[in-house]
Parts: sequence; C-alpha cells; structure tokens
Amino acid sequence: MKLLPVLLLTAWSIPALAQQLPVIKANAKAVSIRDGRNFNKDAWGIEPATKPDIYTTTAKKVTFYTDVDSITIRVKPGQPQDFYILLNGKDSALTRVEYQPSRLDMLKQAKKYNYADKRELPAFTYLSADDEALKRIRRELKLDSIAGNGNDISQMINLMHWVHDIIRHDGNSNNPAVRNALGIIDVCNKENRGVNCRMMATVLNECYLAMGFKSRFLTCMPKELKFDDCHVINMIYSTEKQKWVWMDPTFNAYVMNEKGEVLGPQEVRERLINGQTLIVNPDANWNRKNSTTKEQYLETYMAKNLYRMESAAASIYDQETQQKGKWLTYIQLVPLDGLNQQNTKSESPTWNSFNTLVTNNPDVFWAKP
Repeated sequence: MKLLPVLLLTAWSIPALAQQLPVIKANAKAVSIRDGRNFNKDAWGIEPATKPDIYTTTAKKVTFYTDVDSITIRVKPGQPQDFYILLNGKDSALTRVEYQPSRLDMLKQAKKYNYADKRELPAFTYLSADDEALKRIRRELKLDSIAGNGNDISQMINLMHWVHDIIRHDGNSNNPAVRNALGIIDVCNKENRGVNCRMMATVLNECYLAMGFKSRFLTCMPKELKFDDCHVINMIYSTEKQKWVWMDPTFNAYVMNEKGEVLGPQEVRERLINGQTLIVNPDANWNRKNSTTKEQYLETYMAKNLYRMESAAASIYDQETQQKGKWLTYIQLVPLDGLNQQNTKSESPTWNSFNTLVTNNPDVFWAKP
C-alpha cells in the first residue's frame, strides 16, 4: 500500500474532472484490482501526489474497486487509459492504465545478437582444483562423498541439492563480510540465517571448482538498468556432454528438454524465445516449502531475468569478499536492443572496484573452457 502525502484538489472541481476523464470515488486509500483473471485485494494505493500514477498490465481488461465505487478499463497496446480517483471528495488522483508486454514477450524481442562483435575481452578463466583454498573446501565439506560416483551431470546435481538443503534462501538478508563457501556456510549456521541467491551460487561455484569442474556463477538481469530484483544461478561445463548446464541452488532447479537432457542457460533462453519444450525437475522447490513450476519459474521469473547475463572474467575463490584496492572484471552479454552497450567502470577507494565489459557476441560469452 502506497503512503505518500496527498494534494488538495484546488484547480479542479468534480464536474470539471468529469468533463475531462472518468471519475470514481473513494473514502479509503486501498484499491482492489481484477487484472484479467487475477483478483488482488487492496493491491493499489491511491496517490494524489503522483500525476499520473501508472498501473501496467498484460491483461485486456482491468477493474479497479474502491470501497464505494469501481471502473473497468479496456486495455489497448499503445493507448494509455486515464481516469481520476476522487479521495474523500477533495483529493484527486490521476491514474493511468498502460499495456505492458509480458516478460516473455519482452524476451522474445531481445533475441538478436551480433556474432561479429570483436570488442577485445579477457578470456574466461577458472581456478584450478589444486588451489590450496579449494582443496580445503573439498576436504572439510566432504564434497567427494556428496557428489557421489556417478557421471559429471549426476555429481553436479547432487552438489546443487546439497547446497540447497544446507542453506536457507533469504533475499532480504545482508551479505556476510566473508563471501566464500566456508565463510558463508559458517555464518548461516552460527546465526541461524539465510543468504541471497548470489551467496548461494557463490558457495556452489566454489564447490564445483573444488571438484575440478569449470564453473561460473551467472547474474541474470532484466532489461531495466535500475531494478529491484535479479537472479543468480550457476553454469557448469560438462566434459561428458561438451556443454554448459544450468544449476540453481536457490530453487533446487535444473532444466531439461523433452528427451530429459539437461540444458544450459543459452539453450533455456533460446527455447523460451522459440516456444520449445522446457521441463523443470519435479523436486525443484524454494526452501523446501513451495514447489517450483515451469510457468512461474521459467516463463515468468526467468523470462524477466534472462534478458542480459553477466559473469566474472575470472572464476576464483573468495571472489567478492570486499577488499581495498581489489579490482574485479565482469563480462556482460547484452542483446542488440539492450539499454547498456558501453563498458563501465566503478572505482571505490575503500572496497572492491569493478570493470564491466559488454559484448553482443554469444560465442564469446558461452565459450567452452
């Protein structure tokens, strides 16, 4: 519910408003909305100070219900529909309903890349399992026992399930000071807390590296450059299948085609765009509470977050623990209609500094290790 100061209606009277646009009345700020087939009680807050206050939808019809009145809006692409909500007989809230394509439709518009993009980029590198820190992770976490003796896909799945089971996801938690596998697990145990998807993927990434797999954690982002939500998963190279595969410890999820073959992020994105079969493993879930469905997970949530993707150029141990003078380089794959097409640099005098390098070339971003 939105709680912003109201403005008094001075220049407009009720008759004047009615001559210009439809007007509905309200005595309470909370408004319920029927958006297509979905009814959302008290989902909207009247904001007279915001002119217009914009409601976006993919539905063809939207109905607003105040405590005393209602209005139905027929939604048309490219034709915003305006009306007023008159609060307590004096405060007018100009409200606009705009059609917004679904996230899947937006992703379908982002399928074009430039395979001829030859901008100079560093090659992706992967820390060797012989690194002492990774050897310690493998030993102390008993990863060989967890991974099992199956093929590499089976081992990847077992490790992903294990991280999902020992760490609770909490998207609102603060990142711990020490951001490596042992440190994150230790904080979760001592403080009985969860961590966000990035920290979960960090733990799993270091476990994969410790077991000798080439692995990156993959930041999946929407088209908007400013956003409240993105998602981080893992991409691991299967030498047996000669391909990248998708593992998501937050949702205990991997993705398959109609033959039951495990897919990688590039394949999942392409299949979403082309309307091809995608199957999520039946035991996918969030915090062992809510089951994860293909419709919610892939066609809605990940359709939003597969618009552009980013990985660190060097997949290493303790990658994002903050340190003065530490520089990190990230490579971001952006479609041709992306809003960010230029490299950026963010320098901090006290913490990590970042170079973000952009490419439109999927062959570079998904290069085999």
